[in-house]
Amino acid sequence: MGPLDVYLPYLLNRAGARIATAFSEEVRPLGATLQIWRVLAALHDRDRRRMGDLSETTSIEVSTLTRLVDAMEKRGLVVRRRDAADARAVTLEVTAAGRRLTRRLTPIAERYEAVALRGFEARETEALKASLRRLYANMGALTVHRRRPG
Repeated sequence: MGPLDVYLPYLLNRAGARIATAFSEEVRPLGATLQIWRVLAALHDRDRRRMGDLSETTSIEVSTLTRLVDAMEKRGLVVRRRDAADARAVTLEVTAAGRRLTRRLTPIAERYEAVALRGFEARETEALKASLRRLYANMGALTVHRRRPG
């Protein structure tokens, strides 16, 4: 076993990259990407999200997300709307075409999760997901700390 085989960031990246690459290749003929799926899945969970909230949920940097949403809007998958509560804020809403694409992508995403978790017991799956959420929160604290001046 080499040093990389015990290094957590490497193991996480390797697993994530394998899933992302295979998923991306499969959804490309549908006109989708992993990032489009993340946006649509987030909007499926809760429609009419602000861009900052969507950026945090999808882990897509705001400037990248803005370009992605521009392209998705041109394709008729989403529409920007002024927030009723705050006219300066813009929310993103999924369209009928976006919902149709979401319905096509959801079973593919579910199959990838099932394949990735093959052989895991339910309690192992829940423990893994809980651990990954904690790990993500831990790294968020580091990121916030690094942004502080001085």
